[in-house]
Parts: sequence; C-alpha cells; structure tokens
Amino acid sequence: MNRPTDSKAKMRSVEDSLSQNLLLKTECVINKNTDEELVCWGYTYSTWRKMLFWVGVVLTLGLLLLVLNWKPELECYLQRQRCALHKAKFLLIKTRFGLMNVIQVQTITGSIDGVVNYRMLHNPSEHLSSYTSAGLGGAAVVPNSSGRDDVSTTDDRAQLTSSWQEEDELSDGGGGVGGVGAADREAARYFDFQKTRYVWDQAKGSFRKLEDLSTGTTCLTIHEQFQGMSDEQRMARLRLYGFNSMEIEVPSYWNLFINEVLNPFYIFQIASIILWSLDSYYYYAACIFLISAISITISLRETKKQRVTLRDMVSTEGNIIKVCTETGCYIEKPEHDLVPGDLIAIPPNGCVMTCDAVLTAGTCIVNESMLTGESVPVTKTPLLQSEDQEVYAPELHKRHTLFSGTHIVQTRYYGQAKVTAVVVRTGFNTAKGELVRAILFPKPLDFKFYQDAIRFILFLSVVASIGMTYSCIHYIINNEPAGKTILRVLDLVTVVVPPALPAAMTVGTVYAQNRLKKSKIFCISPPRINFCGRINVFCFDKTGTLTEDGLDMWGVVPVEDIHFKHPIPDPSTLQRGPLIVCLATCHSLTIIDGELSGDPLDLIMFNAINWYLEEPGADTHKYDTIMPTVVKPCSSETFLGEEDEFEYLQHEHPFEVGIIRQFTFSSSAQRMSVITRTMGEDHMDIHCKGAPEKVASLCRPESVPHDFHSVLHSYSIQGFRVIALAHRPMDPKITWHQVQRISRDKVEKDLTFLGLLVLQNQLKPQTAPVIRTLKAANIRSVMITGDMLQTAVSVARNCSMVGPKERVILVHAHPPDFSKGQNSASIEWEEAEHGADGEDNSNNSGTDVDTDYEHSDAPGSPTSVESDQWNQPLLTDDGDILEVSDPRNLRNQRYTSLNMDIEVPHRKHLAINGKSYQVVCSHFPDLLSKICVQGTIFARMSPDQKCHLIEQLQHLDYTVGMCGDGANDCEALKAAHAGISLSEAEASVAAPFTSSISNIECVVTAVREGRAALVTSFGCFKYMALYSFIQFISVLILYTYLTNLSDFEYLYIDLVITTSIAVLMGNTAAYDRLVKKKPPGSLVKSSNLISILTQVFLVAIFQLAGFLYLQSQGFYVPAGSHTNGTDFNSSLLEGTNPSDDAESRTWESTIIFLLSSFMYIAVAYTFSTGPPFRQPIYTNVLYSLTLVLLFGFSSFLLLAPMHVLVEILDMMPLGRTPFRFRLVLFAMAVGCFIISCVMEWIVMESRWLKCLYKRIDRLKKVQKSKYKVVQQEIYAEDWPPLSHEAIVSSTATASPTASQAVVPSEILVNIH
Repeated sequence: MNRPTDSKAKMRSVEDSLSQNLLLKTECVINKNTDEELVCWGYTYSTWRKMLFWVGVVLTLGLLLLVLNWKPELECYLQRQRCALHKAKFLLIKTRFGLMNVIQVQTITGSIDGVVNYRMLHNPSEHLSSYTSAGLGGAAVVPNSSGRDDVSTTDDRAQLTSSWQEEDELSDGGGGVGGVGAADREAARYFDFQKTRYVWDQAKGSFRKLEDLSTGTTCLTIHEQFQGMSDEQRMARLRLYGFNSMEIEVPSYWNLFINEVLNPFYIFQIASIILWSLDSYYYYAACIFLISAISITISLRETKKQRVTLRDMVSTEGNIIKVCTETGCYIEKPEHDLVPGDLIAIPPNGCVMTCDAVLTAGTCIVNESMLTGESVPVTKTPLLQSEDQEVYAPELHKRHTLFSGTHIVQTRYYGQAKVTAVVVRTGFNTAKGELVRAILFPKPLDFKFYQDAIRFILFLSVVASIGMTYSCIHYIINNEPAGKTILRVLDLVTVVVPPALPAAMTVGTVYAQNRLKKSKIFCISPPRINFCGRINVFCFDKTGTLTEDGLDMWGVVPVEDIHFKHPIPDPSTLQRGPLIVCLATCHSLTIIDGELSGDPLDLIMFNAINWYLEEPGADTHKYDTIMPTVVKPCSSETFLGEEDEFEYLQHEHPFEVGIIRQFTFSSSAQRMSVITRTMGEDHMDIHCKGAPEKVASLCRPESVPHDFHSVLHSYSIQGFRVIALAHRPMDPKITWHQVQRISRDKVEKDLTFLGLLVLQNQLKPQTAPVIRTLKAANIRSVMITGDMLQTAVSVARNCSMVGPKERVILVHAHPPDFSKGQNSASIEWEEAEHGADGEDNSNNSGTDVDTDYEHSDAPGSPTSVESDQWNQPLLTDDGDILEVSDPRNLRNQRYTSLNMDIEVPHRKHLAINGKSYQVVCSHFPDLLSKICVQGTIFARMSPDQKCHLIEQLQHLDYTVGMCGDGANDCEALKAAHAGISLSEAEASVAAPFTSSISNIECVVTAVREGRAALVTSFGCFKYMALYSFIQFISVLILYTYLTNLSDFEYLYIDLVITTSIAVLMGNTAAYDRLVKKKPPGSLVKSSNLISILTQVFLVAIFQLAGFLYLQSQGFYVPAGSHTNGTDFNSSLLEGTNPSDDAESRTWESTIIFLLSSFMYIAVAYTFSTGPPFRQPIYTNVLYSLTLVLLFGFSSFLLLAPMHVLVEILDMMPLGRTPFRFRLVLFAMAVGCFIISCVMEWIVMESRWLKCLYKRIDRLKKVQKSKYKVVQQEIYAEDWPPLSHEAIVSSTATASPTASQAVVPSEILVNIH
C-alpha cells in the first residue's frame, strides 16, 4: 500500500536533487553552437574584494582603472565574488569570438506577460520554459487531450523570477527547493546584451534568449488566441519586451573623446608626450600633441557621422496604428508601444512596417526593396487554415509575413473588413533589427597580418627592454643623476615602439578606400580591404550577378497528344484554350498607381500574350457578389472563331477570366497556382506554373510527354529559363466560398501537362572577361546559386568558369529512405555531358522530385532554369566552338555536348545541388572537404547553405570573397572575408563592400586594391620597424657617450622625414592587372624576417663605420671634452652659440644624425615596391618628389650646411671640417642606399633564397593550408574515382542540419 507513496517520495527526492544542482550552477551557455553563443559566469558583490581593489587603485595612481577599461573581465576578478547564477548580480560574458563583457543583471517589478510556448502546448506536463499569461493572474491556457482548453492555476511568473535563497534556507528546506518568496515573485531577472534580451529560466537554472511569437507558436494559436489584449496585458508585456523601436545611441563628443583617449595607442602617446616634456623636448612634444589632436578630431567627427547616419537609417517616425482590444474594438496606439501578440489593422493607404507581423485577414501589396534589394511588389496573403498545425516560422511563412522596414503599398479586403496582422517580433528582434545588430556588432576580423603585427610589437618591446637595461647600467656606472637615467631609459621605449606605428599601417587602407570610392565601390569596413589582397576563392551568385536581372521571351513549347510541338515564338498567336489562359492568369501581378507591377517574369509572360488586366471595382458585383481580378484579350477577333459565334459571345458572354483564388509562390512548394472561372462556364479551373520537375510530378503521368526529361535537359543545358504549365477543370459543384477555404494540396493534383514557357536570361557582357581574369590570377571562381543544376553548369561553361575541355561531374547524394527499405545513404558521380535526364537521373519517372530551394532573388517567382548571353560560344560534338548570332536558330537544333577525351587529364569540376549538399554534410563528412575544394557549381542552395559553404571554405584556410545582389546572399556576404553587394538595399548594408555598378568588374577592382593595400601595409610596417631600429641603434651609440640628439633633430627625423614618408607611401595606385603571384600574408614569413634583419644589419654597419671614421679625424673631440680640445677644435667652434643643453651639440650626435637621415630615406625607397601589385614608384609623384627633396636637403646639410640651420638643429659646425671628410660620409650614405636596394631584391626575389625559405619553413614545421593538403589527396587518388565502385561501411545516423555531419551505416557509392 505504501509503494505508490514511496515512489512519489523517491521522485520528489530526485526532483529536489536536480533542482538543488540547478541552483548551484555558476555557469551556463546560451545560444549554443551559433554565432551568438555566450558563456556566462555569475558574480555578486564582495565588500573585502572591493576594498582591496580601491587600495590597488590608489597605489597604482589610477592605472588599475585604466587597465580595467581595456580588460573588463578584471572587474569581476578583482571586485566581485563568484556565485550561483540564480544569485548573480553581475554576469561575466564571453562571446564565441573570445570577447569579454561584464553585464549587470536587471529586474522587472510588477506583473509581466509573455507568449505561450508551442512546446508547452504540446507537452503540458513539461516545466514551462517560456512565458505565459502572467498578466492574467498567472493562468495559462493549455489544451488537453480532448481538445478543450483547461486553465493551469500555476503562477508561471515563477519561471521568470529569481529564486535566490539563503544557504541556510536551502539546508533547512525552508520554502522548498525552487520556491519563490513573495517579494521575489514580482521580480523577473534579465540582462540585455548587444541589443538582445535574455531572461532567467528558473526551470533550467540558466538564462536564455527572450522568445516571441516567431519561436514555437502554431499557426492555429496565432489565429485563435491573439484577438486583442487589454491595456493591463499590453503593459505587462511591454515591461518584458520593451518598446518597439531601434534606438541607436549617438554618444556626445565628450563621451567619444574619453573613449578615444583611453585607447592604448593614445595612452602611449600621452605618456610619451609627458616624457618628452620632462626631458625638455618641448617642440617635439608640442608637434606630436598637435598631430594627435587633429587625428582625434577627425576620428570623432567620422564616428559621430557614422552613428548619426545609422540612426537616421533605422529610425522611424512616431506614427499611430490601430490596435485591437480584448473587446474587439480598435483604438489608436503609437507604433513604438506594439508588443508581440498585438492584433493590428494595416492602414488601407499603406504604411512602413516597424515590426514583423503575420497577416491573418486580407492581402497586402508590399515593396520589400529596403530589405531584399528587389523593387518588385510582393503579394502577401493571410495564414491558411491548412497551415494551422504548422509551427510558425518567419522564413518558412514569409509569404504571410510583413517584415519591418518594408513598405505596404496597398491593402486588399472585401467590403468593410479590415486587413489585420498579429505582431510576432518587435524592435531589434525583427528581420531589420538583426541586420542593424550585424552592423553594430560585426564579426571580429581574424587576419594573420594583424596578429603578426601585435607579435612584432611585443618583440620590439623585448628589444627595448634590452636597450633599457644596457642604458641603465651604463648611466649608473658613469654616475649620472637618477632623474636623467630614468628619462633616458624610458625614452628608449618611445624610440623602439614608435607611437605612430598603428596609424602608419592604416595609411595604405585609407588610400585604397578612397580609390575604391572613385570606382563607385563603397566600403564600410576598411580593414576588410587587406583581406581582398589574399583572396584565393571568389564565390558568385548567378541571377543578377553573373547574368542579367531581366528576361526575354523566347517562346512557348505546347504539348499536344502527349508530344511536344515546335516552339511558338509569339505566345499571343496561341489559340484560345487552357495554355493561353494559364499564361494570362497564373501570376501575381497587380495595378499600382495605374501601372502593372509584379515579378519581372510574370510581367514578361503577361505582356507577351497581349491581354488586359482589370482589378476589382467598388460598383461591380459579378462572380458571387465579389469581383475578382479579371483578365481578357485586348482584341476579341484574335480568339473568336466564326462570325455567328463572335456575334453571340459579343452580346452575351465576352471572353473574360476571373482569378478567384491565388496560391502564391513558396520556395518549398516550388510553384504557384490560381483558381479561375471563365465567363459563361459552369465550373472553375486550376492553373499551375513552376519548376518543371515539380509540376510534372503533380500531373497525370499519361499527360506528360515521354521525352519530358530529355527536352527539359536540352533547354537547360543551353541556359534557358524554363517554366512548366499545367491545368485541370474543377468539379462544378465547388462554390466560391469552398474555394476560399480549400487547401492547395487538394487541388494541385491530377493536373494535365500543357507545355513549357521558355525565357532567356543573358549573361552580363562583363562576366566572362572577369572570370577569365580571375582564373589567370589563380583565383578560383565558384558559383553558388538557387537555380537549377544544369542551368548553372551551362552558365559556368559560357562564362569560362569551366574551361572548354574541362570535365563537370554531377554529384547526386541520396539520404536513407526507410519507407522503401533503403537503410543507407548513397552517392553517385555522373559526367554532366553524358546524361539527358535533367537534374537527377533518379527522377526519370517524374515523381521523385527535388524539392530544394530555388533562387528567390525575385520574391514570388517560381523555380526555373535560367539562360545565358546568346553571343557566348556553344560547344559542338567535335569540341569546336559554334557561334550563334540568332537564338531563334536554336529551335530546330538539338543541344550539343562536349566530347570529353578521357585519355587527357583535365581538371574535374564538381557540381552539386542543395539537397545533395545537405546529404553530404549529414552522411559523408569525410567527403565534404574534397567536394568544397573540387566543387565549382553549387546549385539550389538556400541562404543558410550558402553561408555554410562559405564557412566550410574558410575552415579549409581559403580566403573567401563573395559577390551577390539579393537578400538570399546577405548571410554569405557577411560571412565571407570580403563580401561585395551589387545591391544598395538595406539588407546589403551589412556587407563590407557595396558596388553601385551592377556587374562583377568590381571584384577585380577590389582584389587589385586589396593587394596594393596589403603590400603597402607590409611596406609601411617594415619601414616603421626599420625606423625604430635605425633610431634605436643611433640612440644606443649616443647613450654610450652620454649624449643624445637635439630636439629639432628629432623633429626633422620624426616629422619631416618619417611622417611625410609614412603618409605618402600608401598613395601609390594599384597595378592595372592581376597576376598569379599573391602578396605575402604573414609578417613572420621567413622572407620578411630576413629582409628586416638584413636591413638592420646593414644600417648598423654603416652607422658604426661612420662613427669610427669620425673618431679617426684629428678635429674629433669626444662628448663632454670640448673645453679641453685642441686649438684646431676651438677654431671650429668659433662663432657658434653654445646650446643651453650641451649634451646634444656633439660630434657624435651630428654625424649619427646626418647618416641616419639618409638611411630613413633609403629604406623608404627600398620598401616602396611597385609591380606586380602596385604601380611603379615614379607614378606616385608626391612621394617621389618628397624623397628627392628629403635626400637633397640631407645632402645639403652634410655637404654645405648653412649656419642658421646648424644653429637650429644644434649641430657641430660641419662646414668647417675638411670637404673630403664630408664627401666620404656622403659616399657612405649613397653606398648604403644602393646596397639596401640590392639586398632587398636578393632577399625577396632570388630563386635560390626562395628554396632556402621553403626549407626553413619545413624546419619550423609550418603547416600547409588545409585545402592544399586536400588537393594533394585528390590528385594522388585521382578523385572522384570514375572507373570503379566503392562501398564504405560505418555507423548510420541522420542529421537535420548542414552543420551536424554524421556518417551512415552503409554507404553505396555508384559511379556513372
């Protein structure tokens, strides 16, 4: 009798134990395995730690606060105490990219309200992990098994509230585990990070992202449960979700100034200026201060301008919108007060959406150009009853979703009914908000050049420490004052690590950005320009990028008696019948401001038949009292037969067709259809158009021609865009009202195949030359498209992405099909030119159709096959090139294929579609890297798959560029190292580059400028490194003799020479063509290190040689010995004014200053490389002129110095020394110049030294790029093996996503 009680007690004990473990959690991971992954640690106040921290601040004179600004995690380590998450007042957050932030946990007091989660609806027994109707007293509506709604009396706010309890309460069991005190029950805990809110989930003992209606909500729930809210509910929900606005904070100039000044670079400069001032270098300190102030002013102005621009771009006016209350009345509310779950009425005259909302009644004509880049109006329809059981997802149901930032042009409704929509997402959670967040918080750059630069600066710091040690010991031995010793030692740091180094490295990028702007390429992320210089793979979208956006009508191929007839070039000549009615009605066109608008394909199709479209009017009452859109021929005589029939129809029933119901295009369905009724007929018809394979699978098999696949293949291989057409008469008993409720699956079946609509999509004239240019530069081109595989192959051949004699191998991968007894995944390799079976040979029956995504650059357009430019060459059976001047000549010709010579080894290009790519990711992970390396054509790829492919290529150590024009490309553009958008839409603002010229010539320009900028950055860095070493050697020599350069000598070196060189060096333009050779990507590459070391060795030798030559002169007197000099030396000093600081007026400082001046100019010229990445140095007129003037002025100072210059620079009277002495020094300077150039050429260009570098790399065990290792494997195995079959056995597991790769139990690889 006690067993049930014992069982319950044990279960309760287990639950208590689990709850206690949850309460003790100090760490959690949010958004796992995504780019937004966060690791959180809990911290709370610690009095004694805080006291110790402030003691440290006092002892370090505030430097600890400065370090805290650079390393925010130290705030938690030094001031806070680690604690359980449920107690945490602060969170230490680490992003996926390693960035650390400290966030304070906030609380919401008062009632809160959130949406009911889909998982809870289907599993009421599970702990609520979402938010329920707490605003209604904590009652949640939960459907039970009988389908009725029960009310759960649990206060679900406890799922959001904090339940921190004292440890003694836990041990005593007071309040129960997980209990919530009365005070805490009203406080929901949350934190905001990067414009996203995360709330405390008591059931899981961790924080998680705040969900809304876009996650886990069924369409039925949206229809039935969101019919209006009370003010109390709305306010409760507003407290949780915040205002529906995207506020971009524009900091004041003071805040920007403080943040800028606290940058380590400027802190170092401030410390240097203070040090120089203490050492009496007032002029130099003042000049550096002035330059830094100008730099900060410009930076603040640009930062403020960018913030204001971004704020203005996303800000919306405070408009009023009608919101439904719980009583069903509509009241006006500000748009920024909208919350998820609000039922709103879309204004009849349109508006700009400020939230994401799903239509529940009526239709809308929407311009999504701000989001997608397509100016084509899109028709949005309400959620269908047939979709009630589906879980709502904005991407899956985008044809029903009004996205934030889009413009509602018109609304359509019947009678006085309102067009209504339910708000699903607000603020930064909307589609537009995600784009804005991507701009505000971009993915950190991970470029080896910058990492190496930091390492090199650390190396310079080590060198500085060595010099500091030497100088300190030397000054102490010579009994120099302590203050002077400290100043000299610290001054070495500013010498070895120059404050201007970071600024000098960005000069080349700034010039490149300006040149790109002149080429109408705009860059919002200048550091990405250097990435362009290392690109070795460039990916392209097809439609609108490689090919033209517009389409041309090629013709219609009708079907009669189950046979394809000859193509009809002019569809307007078709006889009246189902085919021309299908062309006239199966579209989503609408009239806006008196003009026909819609998808370009639909416009071309409709205009080609010369019909007229008439939309409903207020005074018409046909077709069951509701007037549909009507289409009719412009000329009746075209369609009417005999005279008597014409006379009868003209008076009784004119030939008009009304569009009763429209099933809009969806990428998953790959088709659209309409239900129509012809005037005078007693029944309705359904007309369908879409992807040929998909439409054929919906038709009666006996109506599909037996040569369907071969004919389709013949058009697709030539690059045509092909649409299939079908229709079926409906049962006369079906009424208008039944049609409005019927699901498309019930009507889109048993269709009769009508024929093919063939259009041509020309290749842009710039495409082929650009692809050939990239190929010549050894930059691999890859096509990533949403279009049909065979079409993509055709475009790849015509644009030279695939060479004339190179082979294309189609990859067909099939997942396990347990319903058919196929327990293993399989993969097939097929030569593209061998088959004529369409995209997949397994689909010959026309029933097993690839239902992948199609290219949706133009929303609402069906899946289809696109074409190329007709003046591109076609391949003959003999491999020769056939020029086709008139595309009409192709109608009576069979398509031709390339006769591949298997005996001759040519490159193999893999072509794969999205479906097969998904299977490979899930079941063939070991082949994925090979497919990515060998693949050239990736067709039918969804936006997520495009992004995944880019990331896979990056994982293989490729530097990847991406060029696209549509919303489908946005994710890939952001993921690539250098994404170039050909669209100026808001969706592409997140892309680093935007070209206002809509062809891919911008790719070559970006790569050329990237290479020039990268070489300039390397040159500037090497120059600044040599500048540091030259001055370091000079100062060490002078410190040895307890002397130094004068203030104006430092000014001449650092400002006149170094600054002018660093500023103008990057102004050399990019070379006018691309070459195979790529600029180095690493500063620590053997050639770069040897180059720097040889130059350092060279300048050290010449400085020492000059100094030793000085010591051999009879007039030379060591520093500090002027008063005891000879009569000859005294005569030299006659007439000079002794400096207040005699330390700098010495023979040592004078000779070292003059020799080093020539060396700065010499290494500047040496590192100013020209072709093949930059134009020759003489093309940079200002820079060349500056070098000549500097060299001339330094020569003048040495050979014939003016007395006034000698006095200003605190030099010794060099003009009174023997001219032969000065001439020898000049010869040393010229010799150093010549030897420097020769040594650099030998080190960087010598073939035998390049072999040495390779050996050094082997000794250093430098790892090869992953893609090079894969390439070696492919060439060694002659992969893929087309001559035999292979069977692989492993463990079977399915995976739903491309990023989760699992191996199946038995893989059969079929070779065709």
